[in-house]
Amino acid sequence: MPTFTIVAGARPNFMKIAPIIHQLQKRQAEDTAIKFRLIHTGQHYDKKMSGDFFEQLDIPEPHANLGGGGGTQAEQTASIMVSFEKELMENPTDLVLVVGDVTSTLACSITAKKLCIDVAHVEGGIRSGDLTMPEEINRMVTDSITDHFFTTSEIANENLRKSGFSEDKIHFVGNTMIDTLMAQMPRFQKPEGEIFDSLEPKKYFVMTMHRPANVDQEQKLKAMIDAILEGTQGLPIIFPVHPRTAKNLQAIGIAADNLLMCEPLGYLEFNYLVKNAKGVITDSGGITEEASVMNIPCITLRDNTERPETIDLGTNELVGTNPEKLKPYLDKIMKNDWKQYQGIPLWDGKTSERIIDILISTYSK
Repeated sequence: MPTFTIVAGARPNFMKIAPIIHQLQKRQAEDTAIKFRLIHTGQHYDKKMSGDFFEQLDIPEPHANLGGGGGTQAEQTASIMVSFEKELMENPTDLVLVVGDVTSTLACSITAKKLCIDVAHVEGGIRSGDLTMPEEINRMVTDSITDHFFTTSEIANENLRKSGFSEDKIHFVGNTMIDTLMAQMPRFQKPEGEIFDSLEPKKYFVMTMHRPANVDQEQKLKAMIDAILEGTQGLPIIFPVHPRTAKNLQAIGIAADNLLMCEPLGYLEFNYLVKNAKGVITDSGGITEEASVMNIPCITLRDNTERPETIDLGTNELVGTNPEKLKPYLDKIMKNDWKQYQGIPLWDGKTSERIIDILISTYSK
């Protein structure tokens, strides 16, 4: 009977593992001989960044929580590796499945391979080319020791081929984030709170910012917010504020009647806002995927992206980190003159089924 260990640690991971866990549970209910353990590394440990997602996405309680949150990236990586090694030695497995590009992904991949355990990487092969991003380092190191790549696009497949990986390791399956989006869309719910009561569909923006290039330099952050406020012409801007951003916003004293800052939101509430927004302004990769599939105009405040398919076939535009370049893009959204979602291959809500089919076929031999 094949045994799999599924790893998640940070908010972006939970949307990616949920449909995989549900598919494993479904196969078990159908009497497929398969076992799995779900391991939460504890990288994100507060309720809004972790607990709420488990509840809303119906993810079962993890079999173990490694408590690896806090500290520098090196401290976090080391803590997770020490705890995960003990987990694997006490609970042998045929495969460790990691998702995305967070610290937990890197730490658990290295630990597994040093114990001669196969690694599968969901979302393997994506690249931004920007080595200043910790996520890019995580992707590159994880992929260098991965046995099975579950990819989201032909672009990711080609990246892996160029790196010398053989076709039998590359499995083009689609995007588990979109499995979750499609499954949960009927359950989206309006957030509770006074600032959300007066919002009208297609008459507000949703914004997220957390990357150092945008939020760590106070004057640049102020210039970016000012440009956004000007370009959105007084429409409300819902801004769930990442802790690092909140500290810097406080220091520069940013305030405007239509800039509505709030705590981080749960999955169902945040995506309710995105689905009904006039546009999204973000520096997050995952949000560009969700906005594209929901056909919502999306502006990315970065100089590169590891998800070019959201630009080629989605609703995303890569604007950069220069505030002066924002205006023409915001003008297009305000005039309802934005490109439409073209459909991205295999982003159809069935990715997790394909992943589990491949794993069962490979490890039941």
